[in-house]
Amino acid sequence: MRKNVFIFFVTVFFGFMNLSAYAQEDIQKNKSCKYCGMDREKFSRTRMLIEYDDGTTVGTCSIHCTAVDLALNIDKTPKSVQVADAGSKKLIDAEKAIWVIGGSKSGVMTKRAKWAFEKKDDADTFVKENGGTLATFDEAMKAAYEDMYQDTKMIREKRKMMKMKMMEHHH
Repeated sequence: MRKNVFIFFVTVFFGFMNLSAYAQEDIQKNKSCKYCGMDREKFSRTRMLIEYDDGTTVGTCSIHCTAVDLALNIDKTPKSVQVADAGSKKLIDAEKAIWVIGGSKSGVMTKRAKWAFEKKDDADTFVKENGGTLATFDEAMKAAYEDMYQDTKMIREKRKMMKMKMMEHHH
């Protein structure tokens, strides 16, 4: 009995190690977002990974930058789109994820946050704590495109302010 319990815990431990290694592999292959340059490890709770049918992959920091990539690669067909579970940071199928749009918790690259969860219970808990609305991937992606103009303006302003601060710091 003791041996079986030990084997079970060792199996679970190495299973988690393997998931962690896979997550790290994803981040190691795509350290920064192709579009905004953000560190994908730092933003591992919102990162996404697109695999196209031609075998190419693109790692992004957020659904905002994923929407940019999908729009720019209109002639390529996505084979899979994965997103990090906001809790575990594990990559999951973006189409099967339970999304939360909006709420009080700041999003990444957007004013109106979009978070993904593997389990509905986790999404429900998030909504109870932070507000927002449950959504599908299609609804979250539509929201990302609807928000694109305002979010791009916001990002430009933030970058402009950062450049000004850097210039002041050097003088």
